[in-house]
Amino acid sequence: MLTIEHMKKSFRKKHVLRDISFIVSSGESVGLIGKSGSGKSTIARCIVDLERPDGGDMLWKGSSLSDKKIRRESRRSIQIVFQDPRSSLNPGWTTQKSLREAFKCFHAETILNEERIFEDLLVSVGLDEGYLKRYPHEMSTGQCQRVCIARALVANPELIILDECLSALDVSVQAQVMELLQELHDTRNVSYLFISHDIAVVASLCDRILVIDQGCHCRRR
Repeated sequence: MLTIEHMKKSFRKKHVLRDISFIVSSGESVGLIGKSGSGKSTIARCIVDLERPDGGDMLWKGSSLSDKKIRRESRRSIQIVFQDPRSSLNPGWTTQKSLREAFKCFHAETILNEERIFEDLLVSVGLDEGYLKRYPHEMSTGQCQRVCIARALVANPELIILDECLSALDVSVQAQVMELLQELHDTRNVSYLFISHDIAVVASLCDRILVIDQGCHCRRR
């Protein structure tokens, strides 16, 4: 489904990524691990078009993401959940507004029964309808991350990139969110690219693991 071929990326003449290649198949959960600064998040940002690679190619279902039309169409299919849920949410928006704005980005149709749709989304991530009216500062970090996952699900994605999405959570909440991610993977058949520095966490959730070392090639573990 996603193919990365010989990706390269530099910042201020410093090589961050060199010759990165891997694939993610439909319905697969792939872990990508490496030390801090190894280039993991840069790969994620390139895939979702927050950065542009300097070389190589990225293919979505066989079509190059260097093509503007393909890249635009892929934005609905590929979603990302970031490390810090609080900075990922607008502090002045309620959960309902965050979900509504995401819906407007990916669905041309008018929202009918908006609250019911969003309530169902929240239930799918383990929150009740009362959270629709809450602002980020009124929720715990774990609850904010669940809202971010719900927002990613608005687009009905085929691939979700999870960029260190557990690292801001305490151990008990990590376990709960991991259980949630496994349930969503099983029920929605969504693929994951799970980025982390913690091999134990990744191994419990992923079908296979790729290791990146100082921005160099991903090797299978």
